[in-house]
Amino acid sequence: MRFIGNILWFIFGGFFLGLSWFLAGLLWCITIIGIPWGRQCFKFAKLTFWPFGKEIEYGGGAMSLLANIIWLLISGLPLALEAFLFGCLWCITIVGIPWGRQYFKLAKLALLPFGAAVK
Repeated sequence: MRFIGNILWFIFGGFFLGLSWFLAGLLWCITIIGIPWGRQCFKFAKLTFWPFGKEIEYGGGAMSLLANIIWLLISGLPLALEAFLFGCLWCITIVGIPWGRQYFKLAKLALLPFGAAVK
């Protein structure tokens, strides 16, 4: 079921959200200072392309908090809003609820990516 869910996810919108993460990573990596944020974007772009069967655990310390604040002000809100809106659209139908839940999981991740680990 996880394989089928990931394939359908990729076809019906996951590609676009993953592409958004990838493009955000490219923009962050243009500057040398932004490379840590860009690496996070690339890591989560991979997760966004194939999210079914993966869980996210949140943690971190003071450095993660500082990085998350900078992230939230520059890139976090647009990516979270995009994922949240797609999640709402998918949850309108009963069949789309599993996909909507994945979008909500990724919206939370878009707000706080530093200190998060994919399991």
